Amino acid sequence: MKSVESLKSTQSIVSVDEVQLNSAIAGRNRKILVDHPVDNDEAVILALGYKAEFKREFSLWTIFGVAFSVLGLLPSIASTLFYSLAYAGNAGITWGFAVGIICIIPVALNMAEIASAFPTSGGLYYATAMLSPPKYKALFSWIVGWSNYFYQVTGAPSVGYGCASMVLALASVANPNYVYQTWHCYLLTVAITTVCAVLASLPTKWIAGINAATSVLNIVFLFISWVFMLGGNNRVDQGLPKFNSDSFAWSLDNLTDWPDGIAILLSFMAVLWTMCGFDSPFHITEECSNAQVATPKAIVMTATIGGLLGFVFQLGIAYTIVDIDSAVNDELGQPYISYLNQIMTRPRVLAIGSFAAILAFTMTFSCMIAASRVLFSYSRDQCFPLSRYWCHVNKYTKTPVNAVWANWFIGILLLLLMFGNVAIDAIFSVGSIAPFVSFSIPTLLRITYARKFFKPGPWNLGKFTYISGFIGCAFVFLMIPISAFPQYRGSDNTLDLMNWTCVVYYGSMMLVIAWYFIYAHKVYKGPRSNLGLDTFSEEKDSAFDVVAPTSDMKKDM
Repeated sequence: MKSVESLKSTQSIVSVDEVQLNSAIAGRNRKILVDHPVDNDEAVILALGYKAEFKREFSLWTIFGVAFSVLGLLPSIASTLFYSLAYAGNAGITWGFAVGIICIIPVALNMAEIASAFPTSGGLYYATAMLSPPKYKALFSWIVGWSNYFYQVTGAPSVGYGCASMVLALASVANPNYVYQTWHCYLLTVAITTVCAVLASLPTKWIAGINAATSVLNIVFLFISWVFMLGGNNRVDQGLPKFNSDSFAWSLDNLTDWPDGIAILLSFMAVLWTMCGFDSPFHITEECSNAQVATPKAIVMTATIGGLLGFVFQLGIAYTIVDIDSAVNDELGQPYISYLNQIMTRPRVLAIGSFAAILAFTMTFSCMIAASRVLFSYSRDQCFPLSRYWCHVNKYTKTPVNAVWANWFIGILLLLLMFGNVAIDAIFSVGSIAPFVSFSIPTLLRITYARKFFKPGPWNLGKFTYISGFIGCAFVFLMIPISAFPQYRGSDNTLDLMNWTCVVYYGSMMLVIAWYFIYAHKVYKGPRSNLGLDTFSEEKDSAFDVVAPTSDMKKDM
């Protein structure tokens, strides 16, 4: 490659400015002397200002496997079915879901373009810094980084909570004498997240293999569940037609105190939460071969395939559900299991419900992987307290083990919300809006301020960038206030029915922004190189910076 000059058989010079990137260390003919051979992936990450600290064990298909596991269509739909049905009835899972997907696809396309241009695990906030006006680089990247981290750190505990809820609901189906206790759910969720944290601490090659297997399970279990919903239901035995009529399956049943349009928008919260996992390839891009192409492809594949399969699966629910109200308000506390109980015999409920619970477990594992990479990459740039501990890479596994367990600890603290009986749902709502806030800001900068100097990667949208960007940003900005709306208003909006997103997410964001202005702006200046180079605000003329090989590289030489 032109940007890499071979000096000796064991040495290379990476010319930062010749690598077509908007980089934190670009400018004035900066060159990096590397005392080992450099391939394209390493040249790119060096040009972005970072050491190559991970083994690139992921391919397009294994990184797609991680993303599809994080997406976790079956457990995601099962966990968020309440938010679809309780707001708009069947309309929330049919045409409401379809409209939501159409609006989300442009967000994913622009995310993919940015991932190709900035193939680093901290890509979202790194891209924000590179695309922002110089005066606001640090502030904007700070906001994006923390918003994305809130989504990541709540992902595993919320999915683990959903998994535990499904397991306990199945226990109630199997044993009607079982009495649910909140502490049962808490301990089971802690056990699930602990096992997943252990798995997420394994070497990258093992993690890639596990995710390749779980992505297959996701598709197989989804298909089997769908077939049994349609062909194995017992509606006829109940004196009902095999399937609901078109008018019922696509009907709007406004179960809120808001107008019909607002009810539909509220049902989009389920779509947002279900589909937000498409960004996962971005966070493990430094562990992927041919990252500038494989990562954006995996993002687009996850969003499009996931959206299509999710829509088809939910059509199956809409055409077979018997009673929406009883599914939402059933004492089992898990609408998906309640729905299965309406249309299947007990053995089939236990079998099909178990598929969703198993996939929720694997989804928890995948969420932990993505979250640990986010904490690692942001800590590498001193974005968090005690960053030096969270950006440490374990010398045996070559993975950020400290970051895994830091996120696990925060997760079990967040899960204590379930004992309050009023705010546990907030960790789900954070996961629906926080990622899209972090997705939209770099996209908005890309199509406005940075439109003239942005350097696209090998995968890009060309002239469609602006159309896609404006559609995606408009949708997100519409949903930002909607995310804080409660289901009921006035005297009907009690504490247990309150939407606590405004406190948990928006309140947290106000605190971190206040922290930035009070103190953090003194130490956080935006992305900084870990090559021993200056930050993007400081440049050197014709610099030659020496990068020593890692222990891994020495073994390979």
